[in-house]
Amino acid sequence: MFDTICTLPLASDLFTQAIHPTEPIVSVGLAGGHVHTFRLPPVASDDSSDKHATASENCHGQIETAWRTRRHKGSCRSLSFGIDGGQLFSAGIDGLVKAADTATGQVFAKIAVPLDSSKGTPDPPALLHCLSPQTLLLATDSSALHLYDLRTTNPMLAPKPSQTHHPHDDYISSLTPLPPSTTSTSGFSKQWISTGGTTLAITDLRRGVLVRSEDQEEELLSSVFVDGLPARGGSKGEKVLVGGGTGVLTLWERGVWDDQDERIIVDQGTGGGESLDSLALLPEDVGPGGKVIAVGMGDGRLKFVKLGANKVIADLRHDETEAVVALGFDVAGRMISGGGQIIKVWHEKISEEGEEVDGGDGGVSKRPIGSSDEEDSDGEDEDSSEEEQSGKRRKRRKRSKGKDKGTGKGVIAFKGLD
Repeated sequence: MFDTICTLPLASDLFTQAIHPTEPIVSVGLAGGHVHTFRLPPVASDDSSDKHATASENCHGQIETAWRTRRHKGSCRSLSFGIDGGQLFSAGIDGLVKAADTATGQVFAKIAVPLDSSKGTPDPPALLHCLSPQTLLLATDSSALHLYDLRTTNPMLAPKPSQTHHPHDDYISSLTPLPPSTTSTSGFSKQWISTGGTTLAITDLRRGVLVRSEDQEEELLSSVFVDGLPARGGSKGEKVLVGGGTGVLTLWERGVWDDQDERIIVDQGTGGGESLDSLALLPEDVGPGGKVIAVGMGDGRLKFVKLGANKVIADLRHDETEAVVALGFDVAGRMISGGGQIIKVWHEKISEEGEEVDGGDGGVSKRPIGSSDEEDSDGEDEDSSEEEQSGKRRKRRKRSKGKDKGTGKGVIAFKGLD
């Protein structure tokens, strides 16, 4: 289904990646605390009627490094672009969330991750997600889910969460917004799905945690929302798909959150299959048609599941051993997979029957803007001798906590302030 455009080596293990909502840009957060931002070749065609050409033919040119920096002392745990893509938020094991300009990497604000309220100790971040231009979600290892109102952040005061919830008993492994209702005036989501431990939960921006599912007796690791499915019986054709720790993809009907209603075995083996660490829905103009889910596996494979038929239709390889911890599609329809010490960029295979297409290795032009691996873009000189620690995400988070270096100091600072 896809061929590799290029493979980009990374300086240390990948913890997170974020794909720009409107431009061909991808950023990665590494175990060593670095954040790298790459610019992919531009969209091949401006003809909106030729969507397939835009998605599949854009496999020429170079991938450039827009900027790179040592953003955190210790691993960078999560990244999220702002709604319009103008800001890039990062969260690190050093207990800081940093907001930076996407184009330059320049940091303009910092927020300290709140301490674990039950222990009074640092609470490492697990996930970041920009729900809207006003709301930033921050999940932590203690299962806390903090909501920040970005409109009220005052540079002269220590920003604090506007709300804090605990939708799960374990760390939050995934966050997926639900589309806004037809009566929404803002056009932005006000509810989201989260998975943590063995449960799924729904949280509302105004009303807090609404529902938590029954114990699924399996670790839930990833999630994605899919609409446009056939509406049958009581189904409205809107489902949340959840990837589990034993190779099973579960389907949950929107509005019926107490328990799953379908199961698809993506991988099976003695004692259970490989974990489904990341999920992404193929864009409408990419793939064989219909609703297809890309699945990043714990053993480095990529599988593709056709909904409706509910079966695996293709199997690729990202890495020989390391899990695919991040997966998504850019504005041009290229698939970007991340795991281990590499990210791969893929384009849709367009060969004639029986003809092989050479995916190529693709050139990489490194052009840092105003920063280096040793200096943070906000002017803070980081200790370049600090050992870059390896670690795994999602289901391996508990086992890897000791591999993350650095702890939160409760420091809050802004550019221009001492």
